[in-house]
Amino acid sequence: MAAGRVLRRPFTAAGRGIRRATHAHGAGESGLAKLIELHAVNSAGDMLITVALASTVFFSVPTDQARGRVALYLAVTMAPFALLAPVVGPLLDRVPHGRRAAMAGAMLARALLALTMAGAVAGGGLELYPAALGVLVSSKAYGVVRSAVVPRLLPPRISLVKANSRVTLAGLLATGLAAPVGGGLRLIGPGWPLYGAFALFVTGTFLSLSLPHRVDSAKGEGRARLASGEEGRGAVERRVAGRRRPGLRTVGPSVLHGLQANAALRSVSGLLTFFLAFLLREQPLGGLGPELSLGVVAVAAGAGNALGTAVGAWLRSRGPERIIASMLGLALGVTVVAAVFYEVLDLIVVTAAAAATGLCHALAKLALDALIQRDVPEEVRTSAFARSETVLQLSWVVGGAVGIALPLVGALGLAVAAALVTAGVCTAARGLLRAARHGTPYPRVA
Repeated sequence: MAAGRVLRRPFTAAGRGIRRATHAHGAGESGLAKLIELHAVNSAGDMLITVALASTVFFSVPTDQARGRVALYLAVTMAPFALLAPVVGPLLDRVPHGRRAAMAGAMLARALLALTMAGAVAGGGLELYPAALGVLVSSKAYGVVRSAVVPRLLPPRISLVKANSRVTLAGLLATGLAAPVGGGLRLIGPGWPLYGAFALFVTGTFLSLSLPHRVDSAKGEGRARLASGEEGRGAVERRVAGRRRPGLRTVGPSVLHGLQANAALRSVSGLLTFFLAFLLREQPLGGLGPELSLGVVAVAAGAGNALGTAVGAWLRSRGPERIIASMLGLALGVTVVAAVFYEVLDLIVVTAAAAATGLCHALAKLALDALIQRDVPEEVRTSAFARSETVLQLSWVVGGAVGIALPLVGALGLAVAAALVTAGVCTAARGLLRAARHGTPYPRVA
């Protein structure tokens, strides 16, 4: 009995520490802590599915065959998702009273699909791909609803940026813990990571339904449309004047430019994910083996993402436009340098590019959240989150498709990444800096 208490003590202490962290600053009373825990479960489950698919589609066959399998995976899953993604946000806008049910449904769907995939993952048959598409769509649907739910669970002492930072950081920590667990389960059998994912998503189903009832409240909400210029300004001014609303074109230039910048950074993330996965398998970095090269880059990207998320709590008192513009500049500088010096310092520049991409993506996304919080009225804010999330997810898909299509030339892939960032700089940076100089262009109506 005493020995059992001694063995349990580290785990119970860790559990109490985690609970204190998730419930701090009023998050426990508002219900935000439950969302943080739910997102951790979601991220761990997604990682277990990723481990199972990566082992089957990528690592278990030679490079040429793996490239064909990944191309097939993109064609069968990403192409239909590219058509479905623009529909997800508007569709979920129409069920604001069922957000908990929508999140639970996305969890349950992935639980059942994980069981289906467990029987097909060993052989890598075609039946694996429709199930993977279902998992992808369900995961993105969950992400859209989660973005819309966060504003409903804000404690008085936490900004939206800090809340999103906490939720995202919990997901990153859970992903980091789930990755080695998935690898250990993979040693037992190819389907075991999927059995683990099934258990996690079933847990997530119940956690979704346990969220506070106000998550399903749509009081005072409307649907936002992405528009800019005087048309958007006139819509807000007519609202303020109490006249008839012409369609709630309430997302202003700052938000639109922030979304353009984030779309560019997200597309670079998708490109590098697929391109470097194949490049490093054929051309390991600095004399390292393929697996170690991939591990170094993955750790660098994860560390950059975690650092950006942790720093995100500072954004409340800083201009989000300048932060997004700075992240574009940093990403552009690093990718250009990496492309130029790849042949000489491949290990250093690729690791730096991965870390910088993770950092820039995380900080720019949190700054975009701050813009939506500041500039979009409360009654259409959740709709704006849903639609912006859909655009960003679709951008990652496009970048991934480019990455899989590129020839395996390191300098070329990094140059294309730099070109994508350049497109973001050209379309968004000037508008962001101009908006930062002139302040918020719209009256606050929240």
